[in-house]
Amino acid sequence: REQSMKNARLQSVISQIKRLCRKRKIDGDQPNEKLQWKLHICSENNFPTAAGLASSAAGYACLVYALSKLYGVEGDISKIARLGSGSACRSIHGGFVIWNKGDAEDGEDSSTEQIAPETHWPELRVLILVVSDQTKHTASTVGMQTSVETSDLLHQRLQGVPKRIERIKKAILRKDFHSFAEITMKDSNQLHAVCLDTYPPISYLTDTSHHIMQLVHAINQDNSSNMVAYSFDAGPNAFLFMQEKDVPTVLDILHYFYPNSDPHFIRGIHVPGKHDTHVDYTAFSDIKVIPRALKFIIHTKPGPGPSVQESDNGLLTKDGLPK
Repeated sequence: REQSMKNARLQSVISQIKRLCRKRKIDGDQPNEKLQWKLHICSENNFPTAAGLASSAAGYACLVYALSKLYGVEGDISKIARLGSGSACRSIHGGFVIWNKGDAEDGEDSSTEQIAPETHWPELRVLILVVSDQTKHTASTVGMQTSVETSDLLHQRLQGVPKRIERIKKAILRKDFHSFAEITMKDSNQLHAVCLDTYPPISYLTDTSHHIMQLVHAINQDNSSNMVAYSFDAGPNAFLFMQEKDVPTVLDILHYFYPNSDPHFIRGIHVPGKHDTHVDYTAFSDIKVIPRALKFIIHTKPGPGPSVQESDNGLLTKDGLPK
């Protein structure tokens, strides 16, 4: 649908990209006539927006990259992407990325750093369980600001961040999935504990979210090791991490506990239709089946940063109108 170009974050991103382009003229380059062009922006996500799935990170990383190519802006554009959405600065890079906080109070000098490229851990997979595709009741930015102002637990959490970052970096570089899973789940749990400690409390997780957490721990207990890890952002939808070899088993379990007849229930990377997993469901006797609890599942993996596609794949016609 059509959106207003008056959005403050959108305007900030566009003006900063244009500023860098004008700076090249001052430094001796030829003036860029494209600065006089009007912009017609068409964007599309293949997953829900404002539902706690980092859609703004993907959208603004894509937009800033496209604008940088249009205006010939080179160098680090992650700080401009950050103006649109904080997490977008990480999405400019591919693979595994850390967002370093810097020293300034306002985060102006924060920066991103790639820990490892997307090719580093080719076996790693992600299943995104979409519990709700509706707009969340508390926007991420508003929620974070309220937590900073009112949560005592947040300030305790921050003290442990440096050590936790070093541990997760080490797990990624060593491809140590068991440790990666434990650190990821504990961090997710603590994030949502902070949300509940916020005043008034913020509750992003639903009964289905908690059911997914219970199921993941049951899978890991039955496996005597961490086969799956969950992580929840500011929303009820789950990110399940696992290794490629375990995807068929986990999908079978998800189909069993969250049956759904939609032929497009599983989206993204193709998974062979027939696989022999032999799941013993007696180990999950305490967990109930909830039909249609999930809208759909996206199967994906760590990928590269933004890239330019062939013009035939564009979303606009030659007249600049949506296809």
